[in-house]
Amino acid sequence: MKAENIVLVVDDDHAHRTMLRTLIGGWGYKVAEADDGSTAIDRVKEQPFDLVLMDIRMVKVSGIEALEKIKVLNPAIPVIIMTAYSSVETAVETLQKGAYDYLTKPIDFDKLKLTIQRAMEHVQLKEENRLLRQSLDRQFDRQNIIGRSRVMVSLLETVAQVAPSEATVLLTGESGTGKGLIAGAIHVNSARKKGPFIKINCAALTETLLESELFGHEKGAFTGAERRKEGCFVQADSGSIFLDEVSEMSVGMQVKLLQVLQEREVRRVGGEQVLPVDVRVIVATNKDLQKQIQAGLFREDLYYRLNVISLEIPPLRKRQEDIPLLAQHFLEMFAEKNRKTIKGFTPGAMDGLIRYDWPGNVRELMNAVERAVVLSPSDYLDSDVFPVIPPAEKGAPEAVMTFGHMSADYTLDQVEKAAILRMLETSGGNKSETARRLGITRKTLHKKLKDYGVMP
Repeated sequence: MKAENIVLVVDDDHAHRTMLRTLIGGWGYKVAEADDGSTAIDRVKEQPFDLVLMDIRMVKVSGIEALEKIKVLNPAIPVIIMTAYSSVETAVETLQKGAYDYLTKPIDFDKLKLTIQRAMEHVQLKEENRLLRQSLDRQFDRQNIIGRSRVMVSLLETVAQVAPSEATVLLTGESGTGKGLIAGAIHVNSARKKGPFIKINCAALTETLLESELFGHEKGAFTGAERRKEGCFVQADSGSIFLDEVSEMSVGMQVKLLQVLQEREVRRVGGEQVLPVDVRVIVATNKDLQKQIQAGLFREDLYYRLNVISLEIPPLRKRQEDIPLLAQHFLEMFAEKNRKTIKGFTPGAMDGLIRYDWPGNVRELMNAVERAVVLSPSDYLDSDVFPVIPPAEKGAPEAVMTFGHMSADYTLDQVEKAAILRMLETSGGNKSETARRLGITRKTLHKKLKDYGVMP
């Protein structure tokens, strides 16, 4: 319960209203009052209450009428109806018109307390889910995946085609390339975006724990199972589940996963009840599954079940023209986080970042920039704060123009132009070598140099 949860008590019986105010106030809630349905409607117009507790029979405006108008003003507010004249028809009517629950007089105080608590938790959970969906939308929106290299543009175009479907997706690529980010983008751009997005790393758990995490378990199913637990497949119902490092599953677990994918139902560990699940499955691996199959480590039938749509996430060394964009993004993120006024990168530092192969991919670049932001003594990140840059490449001659927040007069195209010309210079004018280092074709390089007026 938050510190100032406010309950509006609506009852034309002054004595009953006073009793409720004292009781509910003693439970830690702030209480406001209204002596009629019309007054309650006016109060809701003026103030965002967390809950309304309202009598159904009042002289001027009844609880039923007030309920309807309150739900128009604030559909999210839970309304608990009280009445001394209990009937099935009345209960059904109030619930159909949007009441959270229905209590009969004389009020059972324990039941009232529990109903209020549940209503408050329900509202809080809905708000947390709304905020979580907003956070997921911002984090995984396809427009927020950074990269305009040819391979990334092609990948994102495919993601846009795949996301609206219900097809199972297999993401392949080296560690640190952003497979989880692509999985999230697929989910939030699908019809399931309002459902849960549940992630689990198959390499992080033992076989027993993984089975329990995926399928759930009954109380007493094994030592330490003190209560029933729902698994990730049930939690992800109506949404998507992302199984990272699926190749790390034991063959036994692969059999169980295959069965779930075929039958679309799960059974908790130690249980008999079969639970249907409506889940889209996205999996990822940094292994070559064909080689894993040949080695007897991965089931071929599961592979074909998972490999409906296959997307390969390129390593950073194959999209080098994205490095300045990614580096600048991470610089801004970590400068704000650490309250630093870093403006950008020196050409020597950016040159070294572009040259480096990044075996840890985007994750390694992100960590390197964070470290550099924290340790840098100046407004521009120099090569000295990047240990990953080989010594031979440190100390590259500086130009007047620096990368990053150079000034409002420099565009992204100008930054790209400077990076390409610098790479051409450090490659001794060798266009094939320049194109290789930048991760673009020689034809693309020629076009850009022509656009820059460097070539006729």
